[in-house]
Amino acid sequence: MTALTARTVPTVAVRTRSLLACAAIAGPLWATVALAQAATRDGFDLTRHPLSVLSNGALGWLQITNFVVAGLLTMAGAAGLRRALPSKWLPRLVAANGAGMLAAGVFVMDAADGFPAGTPAGMPATLSWHSYGHMAAGTIAFTASIAACYVLARHFGRAGQRGAAVGSVVAGTALLAGDLWAMSGGAAGSLTLAIGAITAMLWVSAVAAVTARQAQHARS
Repeated sequence: MTALTARTVPTVAVRTRSLLACAAIAGPLWATVALAQAATRDGFDLTRHPLSVLSNGALGWLQITNFVVAGLLTMAGAAGLRRALPSKWLPRLVAANGAGMLAAGVFVMDAADGFPAGTPAGMPATLSWHSYGHMAAGTIAFTASIAACYVLARHFGRAGQRGAAVGSVVAGTALLAGDLWAMSGGAAGSLTLAIGAITAMLWVSAVAAVTARQAQHARS
């Protein structure tokens, strides 16, 4: 029994850190790929076009893949958070966020407002079924991400980590405010939504990275 435990505990610890690394990578990876496309693809304007519309055009596969890979990494990371943190809801919400991102890659948003080049200005007169699917997936992903940040705020507050608790509230509120502003039709709504979504994603990734580091130190 002693030999079995000695071999099993390190294996479990390594697996947990590997899963946490998936969550740590997901946010920066998605943000980097999406923003690189936003800066380089002809006709794209982040003040007018949501990052999701990058899934259209000849290079649309890049953003589709970005959604799918980040979604899978986030769901794997949720399993690591479940192992590492004493929270029932955080891993569930992070997993829901990952599933929403994965679905957002499968269901492509319609081309709109001049992107890709040749697309008529303004929004389409009617939306396709996969565009409705994308919006539903986005709603799930954003709602879960906001809730996850607030759950983290409560977790850190109870642990006496005031700075981390405030950071969690700021991240969740940035996405909530950005989403509401975009939905209201406010100026540059797609930009505020992108800032909020990326802020929340990077915060969860940062928490996963710190948790993995703490797990490594604890094992050492």
